[in-house]
Amino acid sequence: MKIEQILSSAPVVPVLIIKELEHAVPLARALVAGGLPVLEITLRTPVALDAVRAMIAEVPGAIVGVGTITRAEQLAEAEQAGAQFAVSPGLTAGLLAASRDSAMPFLPGVFTPGEALSARDAGFTHLKLFPAEQAGGVGMLKALSSPIPELTFCPTGGIGPGTYREFLALPNVICVGGSWVAPPEAVAAGDWDRVTELAKAASAAP
Repeated sequence: MKIEQILSSAPVVPVLIIKELEHAVPLARALVAGGLPVLEITLRTPVALDAVRAMIAEVPGAIVGVGTITRAEQLAEAEQAGAQFAVSPGLTAGLLAASRDSAMPFLPGVFTPGEALSARDAGFTHLKLFPAEQAGGVGMLKALSSPIPELTFCPTGGIGPGTYREFLALPNVICVGGSWVAPPEAVAAGDWDRVTELAKAASAAP
């Protein structure tokens, strides 16, 4: 799948920090059941890549990617784990070179108009605006849509249930990333029904 196909599969991409490996599969199942099949597993815990492998092996319909890619070697590790896409908070020369050597779809992050233009010149048309609220949020994306209409964004960072629809209403937003659909307390308690209900509400967004 190309990055555009992946990002258009659901309006919200859950951004997940997996602390306990045993939570990975039931969490993925709950989110997929709620209509959110595209899952970003962040490289912030020691079990992250094992969680990716488990989700891919055991959860039909899940599209599992790796986030918080900050170094070139992490792209290779994600690809070896079977990840279906990768996401970074920014775009460096090293990440750009590694992405060109990889067959895995890559969503680089940007924060400023200059970074967005540099990413476009490097061949990317789909970008992660991160951290979205600190970068200017909805106002920033509206401002970018006129001078750079060829770019499409997945804003992530500070977006929640009270604001995500406003982002999704913008013509240059394909989806949003967020963690509110998998509250830490629900995951810790194994309250998968709550996760599914939150996912259903998010996936119903226009």
